[in-house]
Amino acid sequence: MKVLKFGGTSVANTENIQLVKNIVQQEAAHHKLCVVVSALGGVTDLLLDSAFLASQQQETYQKTFNLIEKKHLEVVKKLIPIQQQSTVMSFLKQELNTLETLLDGAFLIGETTPKLLDKVLGYGELLSSKIIHSYFTAEGISCSYKDSRQLIKTNTQFGKALVDFELTQQNLTQQLKEKANQVSLFPGFVASSVSGDSTTLGRGGSDYTAAILAAALNAEVLEIWTDVSGMFTANPKLVKQAIAIEEISYQEAMELSHFGAKVIYPPTIQPVLEKEIPIHIKNTFLPKEKGTVITKNTNGKNRPVRGISHIENISLLSLEGPGMVGIPGISKRFFEVLSVNNISVVLITQASSEHSICIAVDSKDAVKAKEMLDQSFAYEISLKRIHPVFVENDQAIIALVGDNMKNHQGLSGKMFSALGKNNVNIRVIAQGASERNISAVIKKEDVKKALNTLHERFFEENVKQLNLFVMGVGNVGAKFLNQIQQQKKFLKENLKLNVRIIALSNSRKMYFQEGGISLQKWEESLSQGEKADKQLFFEKIKKINLRNSIFVDNTANKLIADTYAQYLKNSISVVTCNKIASSSAYENYAELKQLSRDYNAPFLFETNVGAGLPIIDTLKNLIASGDKITKIQAVLSGSLNFVFNNFDEDREFVNVVKQAQAEGYTEPDPKIDLSGIDVMRKILILARESGYQLELDHIQNKSFLPEECLKTKNAEDFFKSLETHKAHFNQLFESAQQNNSRLKYVAQFDNGKASVGLEEIPAAHPFYNLDGKDNIVLFYTERYVDQPLIIKGAGAGAEVTASGIFADIIRIGNY
Repeated sequence: MKVLKFGGTSVANTENIQLVKNIVQQEAAHHKLCVVVSALGGVTDLLLDSAFLASQQQETYQKTFNLIEKKHLEVVKKLIPIQQQSTVMSFLKQELNTLETLLDGAFLIGETTPKLLDKVLGYGELLSSKIIHSYFTAEGISCSYKDSRQLIKTNTQFGKALVDFELTQQNLTQQLKEKANQVSLFPGFVASSVSGDSTTLGRGGSDYTAAILAAALNAEVLEIWTDVSGMFTANPKLVKQAIAIEEISYQEAMELSHFGAKVIYPPTIQPVLEKEIPIHIKNTFLPKEKGTVITKNTNGKNRPVRGISHIENISLLSLEGPGMVGIPGISKRFFEVLSVNNISVVLITQASSEHSICIAVDSKDAVKAKEMLDQSFAYEISLKRIHPVFVENDQAIIALVGDNMKNHQGLSGKMFSALGKNNVNIRVIAQGASERNISAVIKKEDVKKALNTLHERFFEENVKQLNLFVMGVGNVGAKFLNQIQQQKKFLKENLKLNVRIIALSNSRKMYFQEGGISLQKWEESLSQGEKADKQLFFEKIKKINLRNSIFVDNTANKLIADTYAQYLKNSISVVTCNKIASSSAYENYAELKQLSRDYNAPFLFETNVGAGLPIIDTLKNLIASGDKITKIQAVLSGSLNFVFNNFDEDREFVNVVKQAQAEGYTEPDPKIDLSGIDVMRKILILARESGYQLELDHIQNKSFLPEECLKTKNAEDFFKSLETHKAHFNQLFESAQQNNSRLKYVAQFDNGKASVGLEEIPAAHPFYNLDGKDNIVLFYTERYVDQPLIIKGAGAGAEVTASGIFADIIRIGNY
C-alpha cells in the first residue's frame, strides 16, 4: 500500500490533473493506492476571500463565488466526456448551492465563525476530489471515493483541529476489511468532529491527511507530489545554485519545514515518524527525478549542514528592565499571555542576566502581542521597573539545519563570519540543545543575500561568487571585461571564483542584469540601458543587495571617487584605478581606509601606482611585516617615460605626446601627466601607504613645462602650446645629451619630504636604461638599507592597468 498526495499546483488545472492521472495509473499497476488531493490551485484563497467579503457585507463576495463555480465547471467540461458528466455536475451544483447559502448567511449576519469558516474552506478539497474521482473512473482507473470527514475524527478546535487518532484508526481499519478498489481517493484537509461538524486540519492539512492515512494503514511509503523535485538545500527561487537533497532525516525535515521550507507541512511528519514510514517528495511535472526521501536515519554524506531555511514577515518583541532580574515567574507570565491569546512563538532567546526576554512572532500577531504584554506588565511598567515591549518589524529568520552539526566545531563562527563579511547584521541568535539548528534573526531585506552567502559557504565546494558593478568601460574598462571573459572558466576551476558582471555604466548609459551580463554582447546590452546616474547606480546596487559585491571604478572622475564612502559603508568593496580618492585630502583618505576596516569591505587601488605592477601590495607587505620605509626613488609615469624615451632630435616633442595619448599611455587629459600632477599623486599615495600623513601641496613640483602650457584649458590648446615651445623641449634634450644622460621624470620621498621633477640621469644610475613605458620603484627600508628592493616593469597602458584591477578582484576573492 502506498499513499500519494497531490498538492494544489499538481491539480491546478486540467493539464496538471492529466499528469496526476498518468502518475496514478503507473503506480496502480504495481501497488494499491490511497490518493489524497488538495483543492484546485488558488481555490482555497478564493474561498477565504469570499467568506471575508461576505462577513464585511460587501456584495462583491458573489463575484468571487462565481469565479469558484466557473473554475470547477470548466475543469469538468474539459476533463470528463460529456456523456459521463451528469453525475459529477449534479453533485457540484448541489454542493455549490450549499456553499452559496453559507456565504449568504455570513453576509446577512455580517460575520463568520470559526465553525462556519471550516465548512466554507473545506469545499475546495470536497469539490476537487469528486471531480478527480469522476475523471479517474472515466479513464478506466479502478477508483473508489472515500469521504475523509467520515473517517478522520477530530475535536472541535475549528481552523486547526486536533485528530482523535484512536477513533480515526478504528474507522480506517474497518475500511480495510472491506474489499477495496486498486485506488481509493480522499479529499485532503477536511475532517469532522465526533458530533459530525466539519473541521479542517490547518493550512497544509492535505499533507497531514495523507500522513494520517499512511500511519493508520501501515503504508510502505508516503509520496508527496508537488511542483519541486524534493527538499532543497535552500529555496531555489532565491538561491539559483540550490540542489535537491536526496535523503534527509525526519528531524532535519521537521526543522527545515518549521523554518519555512514549504514543500511539506510540519505536522505531516509526526504520524509517519512513529511508524518509521518513509516520506518521498516528488515532482508532478518531472516524475523521473529522484526527489527527496525522508527517513529515520541518514548519514548525510558527512555534511554537517543539510539545508538552509528561512521565515519572512517576522517581528521581534523584547521585554526588558531591571525589575526582571531575580524575580521568579516573569517568564511564566510572559509566555502565558501569549498562549492565552493564541500567539505562536517562533524563536526565543533570553539574556543570562535575566534582564531581557526576546521572542520572534509572525508579524500579523505583533500588535496584539505587544498590547496584551503591556497590559499584563502594566504595574511594573508604571513603576519603570520594566520597559514597555519594544517591537521591531520587517525581520526574518534564517536557520542552518543538520543532524551532524553537533559533531563539527566552528559552524556558528563560519556562519556569522560569512554573514558579517557581507554586512548582514544579526539581531538575535538561538541554538537548540540538540545542536541540530542554528537560527538568527536578520533584516527581511537581507534574506536573499544571507541565503546565498550561507549556501556558498556550506554547499558550493568553496566556489565563491563575486558580483561586480563596473563604472567606466573605455580603454581600461573594455580590456578588463575582455580579461574577465577570457579567464572566467579558469577562475572557477582553479581559484574557485565565479566572477559575474552585474552592472555596467559609462558617462551616458547604465545597464543592470541581476543574473549576470553576457560579456559576449555587453556593448549591445549597455547601449540599451537607461540614462547614467551615479547616485541611482549606487541605489540599485544597494537594492539588489548581492553578496560579495564589488564596485569597480575605471574612470578618472572626481565625482565618482567621491562616492566611495557610501559603497564602503554598505560593505561593498571598492577597486579603482582612479587616483583621486587616495590622493585627496588626508582626512578623506584616512576615512576611506577606516571605513574599509569598519565594514569589512576591501578598498584596493593597486593600479593607482604602476598600473599592473605589485608596488602597493609589496609596500603593504613590508609594513605589515614590521619593516619601515626610509626612502623611495621612482619613475612612476609610464607615459612620461614613454615620451622621453621616444623624444630625440628627429621627432618633435608634441608629436611624441600625441602618440602617447593615442596608444593609451596618458590620462584623457595629457596635461595631468606632463604637469607632474599624476606623479605627485602616486608618490603621495606611496608615502601615505608607508605610514606618513602627507598632503598633495606638501610635495615639491619642479615642473619642466612652461607657464603658458600649464595654463591651457583643454587638450587642443595644450598641444598647441607644446608646439609653440618646442625650442624649450629641444634644449632639455640637448642638455641631457651633452651630459651623457637621459631625461627621466623622477619622484622621491626621503625623511618625510617628497618631490617630483625632470632629471638628467647618468649612465650608472638604475633609472638610465628604463625603456619604453616602464616604471621602476626603489624601496629603501630599515631592512633594505644599502641595496633597495626594486620593482620594475610596464607601468602604463590599458592592458596592464586592466590586469592590475583584475588582480585586486582576485585578492578580494581570496580574502
